[in-house]
Amino acid sequence: MPKIYFIDVTNRDTVQASRISLAKLQKTMLNVYLGEMGVHQSEFAFPFTRHEHNYIRANLELKELGAMGSLILEGWCRAIVSDVSGALPTGVRDLNLSISTSDQMIAKKFQGKLDRVRVIKEMVEAVACAKNGGARTVGVNAEDASRTDLGYLIEFAQAAKEAGADRVRYCDTLGYDNPMSIYQRIKTLAERVGIPVEQHCHNDLGMAVANSVAGARGAIDGGVDAYINTSVNGLGERAGQADLLSCILAIRFARGMEGYEIADSINLLAAYKLAQYAAYAFDVPIPINQPGVGANAFAHEAGIHADGALKDRRNYELYDCELLGTCELVDSTTVEETPSRRIITTGEYGGLAGFKHVYENLGIPFPDDESAERVLELVRYANGHTQLPLTDDELCLIARYPEQIRKVLTITP
Repeated sequence: MPKIYFIDVTNRDTVQASRISLAKLQKTMLNVYLGEMGVHQSEFAFPFTRHEHNYIRANLELKELGAMGSLILEGWCRAIVSDVSGALPTGVRDLNLSISTSDQMIAKKFQGKLDRVRVIKEMVEAVACAKNGGARTVGVNAEDASRTDLGYLIEFAQAAKEAGADRVRYCDTLGYDNPMSIYQRIKTLAERVGIPVEQHCHNDLGMAVANSVAGARGAIDGGVDAYINTSVNGLGERAGQADLLSCILAIRFARGMEGYEIADSINLLAAYKLAQYAAYAFDVPIPINQPGVGANAFAHEAGIHADGALKDRRNYELYDCELLGTCELVDSTTVEETPSRRIITTGEYGGLAGFKHVYENLGIPFPDDESAERVLELVRYANGHTQLPLTDDELCLIARYPEQIRKVLTITP
């Protein structure tokens, strides 16, 4: 039976949202955590953009050195030959190529430069360029697929498959679909074309998670693998996207999902750490009611709820907090949130003595002051780069992979 894979797009779609952004080091840490969690793929960069090149090459090196587990690092391009030819020299070998397909966008976004025929032609040429240039996998993105005529969408997907694409991405760009409509449209697309389908759902109407799960069911019921696009904590453009953890929990615990299997070896114990880091790096707090990782996700106060939870946690909890690494049962009446991770304050203006003390507490000694000074210099630059206190894991990554982090921190015009 076909399976479900996760492609997280935090480092591409979320970072391009208005008012929020990440430093290159923070994007790198998210890739490390996504790898620890067992996510299939990270859409981690715009490889045709020059200021991303050092970050891209360093992350590919970190991947080869084992810092990101089995995580696939995939780049996003417009479905035009110039983007693809500019991306391939960076070493990225997994690409998603995007072009608009709805009549609305063809008419009002392209404004006469492209029509339906030329949209497909541009896409096919871009896929051929990627494949001929050595790309391992190529996904083709139909932007605004939910408002695209289904007959044309099938024609577009068939052309992508014949050109050598490995997947087609169904983009509910405006959050227009509902669970019933996206299920039927993706099921029909899967049956007619026979190509794996990604679900890329935005949350403008508050249905991104439901639409993603329903779309994945449609793909699998149509006979193909499903790839769900997610972001950490649901952050993204406008009202956000499908939250990674919420989608995983829905597939694991929702009614009727028993026969649908996640292919990725998901480590849910990493979920809380990933969510906390994303909130810290984006400076966007986790909502108190966020599924799984919100402060109230396992809190019970109302009389009948508290009474029922004390008698059996299954009365009011579908899954255990321990599963996610979020909280621990303190006594028979209290659920206490895991204490926040300690923030390390050595950084831009730190001295050698304090720096060595911090790293000794992390279990990382230095053989001499000269080697410590080299890492201290990187720590100072990293803190100046992010303008936030560096976390334990950031400090550890810098010490373990100093040359790659030096590239991450180097941006030259």
